[in-house]
Amino acid sequence: MMKIRILTALLMLMTLNLNIMAQNKIKQTAGRTVLGEFAPKFAELNDDVLFGEAVWNDSTLSLHDHSMVTISILLGKGMIDSSFRSHLEMGKRHGITRKEIAALLTQAAFYAGWPNAWAGFRIAKEVWADDDAATEKERFQQEMIFPIGEPNTAYAKYFIGNSYLAPVSTEQVNCANVTFEPGCRNNWHIHKATEGGGQMLIGVAGRGWYQEEGKPAVEILPGTVIHIPANVKHWHGAAADSWFAHLAFGIPGENASNEWLEPVSDEQYGKLGK
Repeated sequence: MMKIRILTALLMLMTLNLNIMAQNKIKQTAGRTVLGEFAPKFAELNDDVLFGEAVWNDSTLSLHDHSMVTISILLGKGMIDSSFRSHLEMGKRHGITRKEIAALLTQAAFYAGWPNAWAGFRIAKEVWADDDAATEKERFQQEMIFPIGEPNTAYAKYFIGNSYLAPVSTEQVNCANVTFEPGCRNNWHIHKATEGGGQMLIGVAGRGWYQEEGKPAVEILPGTVIHIPANVKHWHGAAADSWFAHLAFGIPGENASNEWLEPVSDEQYGKLGK
C-alpha cells in the first residue's frame, strides 16, 4: 500500500511537470492584431504556424534554443531593429543569460560581420542592463520547474547556510522542494519510526550530497533518487560550489518523528571537496 501511495504521488508530480511544461509555450496573436483584417492568411501563418506547433512550439528545441537560433539569424541578416530587440527580450524571458548572449554575439561577429555585432551588443546591453540585479537564486530558478519557495525559517536553526522550502503536495505523501544555497546543509538527523517511515529524495537541479553515518557521502544530481530508511542518522545539502534542490518525500510510518542532532562541521564537510 505504501509503495502504491509513493507511485501515485510520483505520477501526480509527473502530471504537474507536464502541465507546467505545457504553460511554457509560445502563444502569439500579433499577426491577427496587426494584420488580421488586411492580410488574414499571413496573420494565420504567423500566429498558428510560425509561432504555433510547427516551429516555435516544436519541442525538439527548447524555447531557450529557439530564441538563440532566431537571434543569430536576425543578426546575420543585419535586421538589428525593433524585431531584434523583441527577440532579445523574449530570449531573456526564455532563460538566455547575459553571459550567453555575449558569447553568441561574439561568435556571430566572425560570421555576421563586426558592425552587425556592435549593433547587436548595443541593444543587448540595454535588454540585460538590470541583469546585475538578478541574484544567483533567480538564475537557479531558471534551471528547474519547481519553485524555490520561501526562506526555510521554521527549520533555519537546523541548517548551516540558507535554505528555501516550497510545498509541492500535502496529499497521500507529503512532498516539498527544498533548495540549498552553495555550502548549505542540514544537521545530522534521524527520521524515527517503529514501522515504515523514512524519507525519499529526488535531485531536481544543481549538485548536492547525502551521507549516512559511517558511510561515504553520495553525490546527488538531477534525477538521483536517495532512499533513506527510518532510524538512520544522516544529512544532506548542497555542494560547496553549487546551488542544489531536491524533492523530499516523507514516507508514512508508525510513531514517526524527526530528531535533529549536531551540525555537520566544516571539517567533515570540507573533506567532500567541491
